[in-house]
Amino acid sequence: MSKETHFSERELDVMSVLWREGSGTVAEVREALDPELGYTSVLKFLQILEEKGHVRHEQEGRAYRYFPVTPAETAGRSALGRVVEKIFHGSAELTLARLVKDRPVSPEELERMRKILAEIPVDGEAES
Repeated sequence: MSKETHFSERELDVMSVLWREGSGTVAEVREALDPELGYTSVLKFLQILEEKGHVRHEQEGRAYRYFPVTPAETAGRSALGRVVEKIFHGSAELTLARLVKDRPVSPEELERMRKILAEIPVDGEAES
């Protein structure tokens, strides 16, 4: 598995179901995504993800149950890094502003964010 984790939009949809549910058969993933999506299409995406090392499967009766191998945090870090670089030109400030400006933030969540920001060392300062 490469250091850089990249998923196509549909692969990310499939992985999202597995991360949320912890595992799933092809039928369960299909139902969670879009019942209009074909069984063989979902199966193919799961097989591709398995070939890439992002999921694994176990036999469960006549079906396979798929489990995520790549943690959501790893995919999120990689995807967010690409967004920060390509859209916000590497600016953490612009990224943070966009993240909090477009959605409601509770006072508790805002306080947790302040604590996280306060713990980040500033460039040029030694870490304690």
